Amino acid sequence: MKRQILHIDVNNAFLSWTAVERLKQGEKLDIRTIPAIIGGDEEKRKGVVLAKSNVAKQFGIQTGEPIYFARKKCPQIQIYASNFTVYKKYSHAMHQIFLEYTPKIEQFSIDECFLDVTNYLPKGKNLLQLAYEINQRIYQELGFTVNVGVAHNKLLAKMASDFEKPNKVHTLWEEEIPEKMWKLPVGELFMVGRKSIPKLQKMGIKTIGDLAHSSQQQMIRVFGKYGKMIWEYANGIDLAEVKYEKEDPKCIGNSITLPYDYTQIEKLEEILLMLVEQVTYRLRKNQLKAKVVNVQIKTNDFKTFSHQRKLQEYTNSTKYVYQEAKKLLRDLKVTQPVRLIGIRVDDLSKGENMQMSLFAPQTTDTQKQEKLDKTVDSIKSKYGYEVIKRAGDMNIKGLTDIKKLTD
Repeated sequence: MKRQILHIDVNNAFLSWTAVERLKQGEKLDIRTIPAIIGGDEEKRKGVVLAKSNVAKQFGIQTGEPIYFARKKCPQIQIYASNFTVYKKYSHAMHQIFLEYTPKIEQFSIDECFLDVTNYLPKGKNLLQLAYEINQRIYQELGFTVNVGVAHNKLLAKMASDFEKPNKVHTLWEEEIPEKMWKLPVGELFMVGRKSIPKLQKMGIKTIGDLAHSSQQQMIRVFGKYGKMIWEYANGIDLAEVKYEKEDPKCIGNSITLPYDYTQIEKLEEILLMLVEQVTYRLRKNQLKAKVVNVQIKTNDFKTFSHQRKLQEYTNSTKYVYQEAKKLLRDLKVTQPVRLIGIRVDDLSKGENMQMSLFAPQTTDTQKQEKLDKTVDSIKSKYGYEVIKRAGDMNIKGLTDIKKLTD
């Protein structure tokens, strides 16, 4: 079976994260929409451009150049100080989303990760669909955009994520290498440094395709082991594994931007049920239970409201989480039309770490719900996630139809 690899790269990470944090703190201006950079102390003539907005890029400003030169290119440029505490915060939040899909995560840098989802793809969902889902979730839940590279090895996934930006999902399958990769300048191949480019060009190698069709032995004679590696990379060969340390997610959530403004609470509850089902499905998949439920909405005037409640016991039951989520939604008492709705569960724990509550639901009812959830999960795993949906009233009578599918 071919490996299923994603490479996620945050677009203009330091500037994007700064923008999101400022907006959360009540700022009205999104600095991603103006000529802006993250850099050092301009008055002390120190520092270089660490990140730039797309608007700043249009002035020819380059990452790594002195701020003095950036100001020359764009006198109205706005400069913001770096804040690695903020960067770590959003990098960690993104990492927690990844953990909901696979424990095999390699952090390549603070704003880049490789994900190996080979044995973790949901039934009925392919790698490309998963890439789009992660791309959309990061934007909807965290407020910044990423590029996602989709491939069967790390090298090709990394190359794919560097294609057109921002907020894109790109594939680079083996059969796409000649069309998508070989036409690129050789300097755009991963691990080909600036010092190597003049040597390669003297050998008549100007594109990645030229390198791919060159003699491997000649590359080894000129560059040694490095020559063998870049020759293999040019041909899409990379056997490196995603290096990871297994860990569980700290929270699990999902949200959706609605196609139009919703005003009816009943309609919002229907959408909330769909989100709860997805979240509790992931809880059970990770063998986790939660004790805190949080519901969030964003109105059409972009105001955000949220409410959370600590449960009497740990649970991953779709019924019980939905019951609490509905109460939280109604407690918000929002009168404005709703543009976004989301749910998150926190305080997660493995079953063996939990203590039974004195106020736990009746054993018989709990067993019925566990049986229902297990049956629904089994059907979803076998036939695909979208093959079955629950009735809006979450009544146990739904088991009747489920049993017909499993007989």
